[in-house]
This record gives sequence, C-alpha cells and structure tokens, in this order.
Amino acid sequence: MSGKFELSKSTSGQFMFNLKAANNQIILTSQMYKTKASAVNGIDSVKKNANNNANYKRKSSKAGEPYFVLEAANGEVIGNSEMYSSESSMENGIASVTTNAPSAEVVNLAA
Repeated sequence: MSGKFELSKSTSGQFMFNLKAANNQIILTSQMYKTKASAVNGIDSVKKNANNNANYKRKSSKAGEPYFVLEAANGEVIGNSEMYSSESSMENGIASVTTNAPSAEVVNLAA
C-alpha cells in the first residue's frame, strides 16, 4: 500500500489536505484553501515538487524541535510537517514525502 492524500473540508467551509504514509501517519499538512479546486492544485504542486530536495526547508521550532516545510518553485509553502524529536527523524519524514507523494492517490473526504 502506498501513501494517500486526504482532502477534507473544515467546519468553516475551507479545504485542506494531509499526505499520509502507507502506515496512515500524517507526513505533510497543507494550509487552508478557500476552494476545493485550490486544494487540488496544492496536491498537484506537492506531487510535482516532492522529488526536489531544494524545495524542503529544514527548520526548528522555538522549542528546538526540527520540522520541515515543502515549498513550490516560486517559494510558496505548500505543506508543513509535524514536529520531530530529532533531525534524523525529520530527514526520514522528508524521505517519506519524496517516496509517497508523487504516486499517492487522492481520497476525497470533502463530500
């Protein structure tokens, strides 16, 4: 089983997606989008940009926890990771996005 994008609608009527690994763990979360079409475009952008290591920006929270953001070629953030306990765990998360995103199916939960 490979990864999947879960597209959902919030109670405020906006759309977002999570990329989940084969083990069903969330490895990337999007921003909120005003329209479903914009969220689908965001998924397409993740698929397109996931294989370029330069698009991953490695960061640290105020508490020192490593995390990453995935940026499109224009520098716009298209997804954020969870907080990790170590840099090696963060690198594993990046590897998981790289592996799972390009061929991940889209599950529409926004019905």
